[in-house]
Amino acid sequence: MAGGQCFCGAVRFSAELPSKWVAHCHCSMCRRAHGAAFVTWVGMEESRCVIDDEQACLQWYESSAGAQRGFCTRCGSTVFFRSERWPGELHITLANFSDPVDRAPQVHAFWDTHVDWAAVDPQDGLPRKTPT
Repeated sequence: MAGGQCFCGAVRFSAELPSKWVAHCHCSMCRRAHGAAFVTWVGMEESRCVIDDEQACLQWYESSAGAQRGFCTRCGSTVFFRSERWPGELHITLANFSDPVDRAPQVHAFWDTHVDWAAVDPQDGLPRKTPT
């Protein structure tokens, strides 16, 4: 089991490992939603995740057709992503986990849209994937 929270702690979660995958996403939507060069996501089976939102701060935003990003309305942290493209999965930002997860990042996703202004270790050994 691994848990975490948003920046202010109002939205908490726990995820029963194993994860499905861990990936650095370089898509433009993740960049804009997080204000970062890329976002590292942990792919989980949604049925193995529990979201604790006792303070009713979690809001879901439809960022594109069939896809939603879950964020805290108090602190603004975007913590979750779900999409019809990956049914039954909940993607959770690795940076919001308080506990270690079961694997390191395995791939750079949407590499074709990465930015040149942020350095990525060319020797990290991870495949650079483009959408299919």
